[in-house]
Amino acid sequence: MTTEQFDTIVIGAGQAGLATGYHLARRKQRFVILDAHDRVGDVWRERFDSLRLYSPAKYDGLPGWGIPARSWTWPGKDEVADYFEAYAGRFSLPVRTGVTVDGLSRGGDGYVVTAGAQTFEATNVVVASGTWQTPVIPDLAEQLDPRIRQLHSSDYRNPAQLQDGPVLVVGCSHSGADIALEVSRAHRTTICGPVRGEVPFDIEGRAAHIAIPIMWFMANHILTERTPMGRKMRPHVRSGGGPLLRVKRADLADAGVEHFPAKVTGVRDGRPVLDDGTELDVRNIIWCTGFTKDTSWIRIPVTGADGWPEQSRGVSPDHPGLYFVGLPFLRAFASMLTGGVGRDAEYVAKHIARRSNRPEVRPSAPDLTSGHPSPR
Repeated sequence: MTTEQFDTIVIGAGQAGLATGYHLARRKQRFVILDAHDRVGDVWRERFDSLRLYSPAKYDGLPGWGIPARSWTWPGKDEVADYFEAYAGRFSLPVRTGVTVDGLSRGGDGYVVTAGAQTFEATNVVVASGTWQTPVIPDLAEQLDPRIRQLHSSDYRNPAQLQDGPVLVVGCSHSGADIALEVSRAHRTTICGPVRGEVPFDIEGRAAHIAIPIMWFMANHILTERTPMGRKMRPHVRSGGGPLLRVKRADLADAGVEHFPAKVTGVRDGRPVLDDGTELDVRNIIWCTGFTKDTSWIRIPVTGADGWPEQSRGVSPDHPGLYFVGLPFLRAFASMLTGGVGRDAEYVAKHIARRSNRPEVRPSAPDLTSGHPSPR
């Protein structure tokens, strides 16, 4: 078994990995981007069919080339996926698809990355594997009547997946509200869970042209780790659902969707029971209960007390050469957004370039020809 060597390995070819690759390429760094999917952008293609971004195209672009859409339109998930794939090709980023990384450990003066039988070594590693990867479904789901069709939002694509009868959507954040409104057209629908606020305007209406630029400025410059407001918001962003964005409570009510602010906490006779004692008779459940960050494959102690990797602007304080990009609230609220990740990626790329120029950490030159994708 051969081991391939690189100066820098970027794990993940989503928005964080592509933005990091762009800035590394600008600094003439030698690197490869590893991604588990078959095509760049598949992480978006796998989302529910009707999903559209919650910010207009003018704020959705990666560094160097914005998404090719009119400024005040809201791209769909396939449009974003194709843009990511085109972006990688436009800048000839060395993406290797179909490579599922399952281990990251220290090795000598650098790091060892494993992907099944494949092994890679690098002086620097950038973990850009996404914000949340592992779907959260409560244990009580296993106690529900097996005749109830259960889907996590990560598996939901469209209402055709559901069987006849009532639907319960668990989780009243923006994705839960979007899905509930969609399925309510053909099913009696209930949504449960607390609402953590809602944007007080139509995000695609005239008011958005005034409000969104202000919100974008705040997401980048006010809601940051350096401000009291940002530090107060950070744990809530990382642990809880977001506010309602496109679909509001009034939209759900107008569509006949019944909302219970209570959470599902039990099972009675195979049916879900809310913490207020309400028992719901449903035939379908869509769990919009979020995701967790999976770091189990990182065989280096990197997480802090909150379970998230410890870092300062993406730089690991304890492991030289280890970086993180794309984490929620890495530096600011915008860090996890398609249009906001570029600033963090640039900082990390600069740090890597400075480090790589130090003679004591400069490795021998690897052959990167096999790291470039073939044209489609």
